Amino acid sequence: MAWNEPGGGNQDPWSGKQGGDQGPPDLDEVVRKLQERLGGLFGGNKPSGKDASGHGGNGFGMPDHFSSRALSIALGILMIVWLATGIYIVEPAERGVVMRFGRYVQTTVPGPHWHLPMPVESVIKVNVDEISTFSHRAAMLTQDENIVEVELTVQSRIQNAADYLFQDQDPERTLNDATVTVLRVTIGQSKLDYVMTEGRTAVAVTIKERIQALMDQYRTGLIVTSVNMQPAKPPDQVKAAFDDAIKAREDKERLENQAEAYSNEVLPQARGGAARILADAKAYRDRVIAESEGEAARFTAVLNQYLKAPEVTRQRLYLETMEQVFSENGKVLLDVQKNSSNLLYLPIEQLLKAHAPAVVPPPEPVVSTTPPSHVPELNDPPQRTVDRDRRSR
Repeated sequence: MAWNEPGGGNQDPWSGKQGGDQGPPDLDEVVRKLQERLGGLFGGNKPSGKDASGHGGNGFGMPDHFSSRALSIALGILMIVWLATGIYIVEPAERGVVMRFGRYVQTTVPGPHWHLPMPVESVIKVNVDEISTFSHRAAMLTQDENIVEVELTVQSRIQNAADYLFQDQDPERTLNDATVTVLRVTIGQSKLDYVMTEGRTAVAVTIKERIQALMDQYRTGLIVTSVNMQPAKPPDQVKAAFDDAIKAREDKERLENQAEAYSNEVLPQARGGAARILADAKAYRDRVIAESEGEAARFTAVLNQYLKAPEVTRQRLYLETMEQVFSENGKVLLDVQKNSSNLLYLPIEQLLKAHAPAVVPPPEPVVSTTPPSHVPELNDPPQRTVDRDRRSR
């Protein structure tokens, strides 16, 4: 039977008392009972109410206002300590990933930071400078259907901490699988000679670019720092034949380098000789042209003078021609006057030594049959000379 039904005795469920005028319990009474229980836990045994002096108490032997102030101070200290737990420091090699109720909020850079304490927010620190390394070795088929053994080492680090934690379940495994796939595709698109010789570096660069493209596509948060590819090796069954082929290829390259060195030595010399010959020919051409132009200019000048005074120009040309002809002749011409009894004396030997070459012997002087009427002195002016042969005729 319900407590408020007729005949139920009007029993109050809050106080356990019966009566028709009972209501809900007093709030002060509830607080007083709670304080008594807390006082019993800390060793207090006095009930609340008035003390011997007639003032109210709280079960600790202190007035009510002191108990409220101590409780506020305790709550304030606890609040400060709780807030202080949100202070954290991110190291230079780390990034702080802040989560609020398990959901990503932001990524913090190195330095001191603060977040809402647990259980509201939490921080996961991720080392982004640590280098992870793994190696892979396998035998695979090339484009020209040859089997080759390839070994490479891939190094990576974390670039985006949030993607590394939340976008991919296992980024390291994803990187390994992507490396295997890219390696087989790249080797399958290359020929054996290219992989084993000059194309090893280019193949490593291609593999790195393709792996990074897959990492960005899957948002793993990883960046591939380097891909080191070891020299490819043929299978052991055909290793001897491959060694012979490689040796022949090296000999071919050595002979080609020698031929190129010889070509680089001979061609410049030939080009220099050709340039020298061309320069000499050009100089000869310029000299001949200049001489021809000079002769033409001189002839034109003489012609102009000849047109002005033909007799004088003709005489001058004759004298210049005779002077040029006789300057190269070793004969001595004397002009002997007729009916003259003077003795003609000329220092012919000194004149010949001064003007004639040393190999040409001096000519004999011509003695006139006519007695000289006058003997010239050394200081006398020279007489007009005539050709000795002409005089004899």
